[in-house]
Amino acid sequence: MKRPGRVFLLLLASILIQPLAVLAGEVIPGRNLDGLLEYARGNNPDYSAMRYEAEAADERAMAAGALPDPKLRTELMNITRSGDQNATLSPSRVGSTKYTVLQELPWFGKRDLQRKIAESEAAGMQGQVRATWSELSTRIKSTFARLYFVQNNERLLREILVLMQRLEKVAQVRYENGLAPQQDVIRAQVEQTAMRNELISLDNERGRLSATMNALLARPAQAALAGAEVLRPLPSPAALDYSGLEERVRLRNPQLFVEDAKIKSAENSRDLTYRNRYPDFMVGVSPTQVQNDVKEWAIMFEVNIPLQQASRRGKERASESMLSAARMRKAATENQVLGDLSANLTGIDAARRTERLIETSLLPQAELSFRSALVGYENGKVDFATLIEAQRQILQARQNRLQAQTEARIRLADIEKLLGEEL
Repeated sequence: MKRPGRVFLLLLASILIQPLAVLAGEVIPGRNLDGLLEYARGNNPDYSAMRYEAEAADERAMAAGALPDPKLRTELMNITRSGDQNATLSPSRVGSTKYTVLQELPWFGKRDLQRKIAESEAAGMQGQVRATWSELSTRIKSTFARLYFVQNNERLLREILVLMQRLEKVAQVRYENGLAPQQDVIRAQVEQTAMRNELISLDNERGRLSATMNALLARPAQAALAGAEVLRPLPSPAALDYSGLEERVRLRNPQLFVEDAKIKSAENSRDLTYRNRYPDFMVGVSPTQVQNDVKEWAIMFEVNIPLQQASRRGKERASESMLSAARMRKAATENQVLGDLSANLTGIDAARRTERLIETSLLPQAELSFRSALVGYENGKVDFATLIEAQRQILQARQNRLQAQTEARIRLADIEKLLGEEL
């Protein structure tokens, strides 16, 4: 009777644990870039904070331009009834009580300008949200590409290390047969030690990049990351045409969008400053209570007199200067952005051509040179140093190809940052 019960519990445990294991596997990001970006969009605190600030700016824009709250003033007149009674605060027992309701009324158009200023600031905050995401996604893309480089460089070194162990055995056999000096065996061992030392450096670099990626994802620094499996494909050369991208950058770059919002805000602030030449108003109504009845009604009208012209002219000149400064900052930002676009396009083209050259020419030549050197060494026609150099050329060619692939993706990430969108 006990055995069927135990089997049932084991089956139940396996049913419950299996979904948890699947979920545990799903929450480890790192295999592909899209998963990392999706995770960061929902978890990065800097990006979330910027979105909340943008929401707050939107709410402020909705409230801007509203009339100020009205004011209520109460005046108790003749609280001793000309000495006939002790002082009192009861409205029905004083000589009279005057109630005044006041409402401020800005000059025509000022409220609209205040609302437009707030709307421009809210638009600028939306641009900051886009800029924050562009910066964050660019760092994630670049770190992912570097992780891919380190992981695949480790793989290349381990493959070459296995090859070097084979070469050591060949050198050992030739040394035992008196066909090669012992120095060849020692040289092979030294090369292996150097490769193991480089693997240690790569492991350290992988740990540093993993910590950086986890920080971008708002995960613990030592949290596990899945290995980067594949790089994103590069866009076609036609999609990376400068003239087409230039126009898209001018329209969609987050930094330029923010500068445009600042210009609009400065324009509206200048217009509001000029509107301050005109007075604001205050209107009010005042019922007067005598004992328990309202006996009198009064209407009040107030206007401020804009006499301080010197201070107003100074504020107007300051607003004009702020507008000019905003326009110049946009021009400077535009020049910088377009310069970065050109540099990155040149870099991605160079990386693409370098990769093509290595694949079609340098790597086949290096592999052919190594095979020839290996046969020559086994036949005693070339020395071991020549064989080692041929092996190094293969490793260098593969590393350079991997570096070109990585560099192209980093350049692509920078271009997408300038565009504010994916290519």
